[in-house]
Amino acid sequence: MPEHRFVTAINCMDGRVQEPVFRWMTRRLAAHYVDMITEAGPVVMLATGHRSEWASIEQRVQISINAHGSRAVAVIGHHDCAGNPVPDEVHFEQIKQAAAVVGRWNLGVRVLGLWVTKRWNVDVICDSDMDRDML
Repeated sequence: MPEHRFVTAINCMDGRVQEPVFRWMTRRLAAHYVDMITEAGPVVMLATGHRSEWASIEQRVQISINAHGSRAVAVIGHHDCAGNPVPDEVHFEQIKQAAAVVGRWNLGVRVLGLWVTKRWNVDVICDSDMDRDML
């Protein structure tokens, strides 16, 4: 296993969200590096798409976990997303659905759903660790 701690972000390709997500994940998850898997509006692809549409994302997440020892995977949506132009409330539900899809991959790591606000702050929408604590 690598000495450095990795986490994984399934993030929008929008360049505005890369830095806030990197900062939040390295600080809050005590990581050195964030493997970024980017797509245009990945939460809608994961939430409503078919396996054939998101198989590439799953494959890249597996590489991050197996090669880099990633300990957590976050699915990220953001305000003003050109790839998924829906109201924020719809986006929040899609983030939860997308995180549930990733959770069903049985990766053995923490799965989070994150939202980047219009002020470029990061909010937690869902967290498998918190969900486990509530059971």
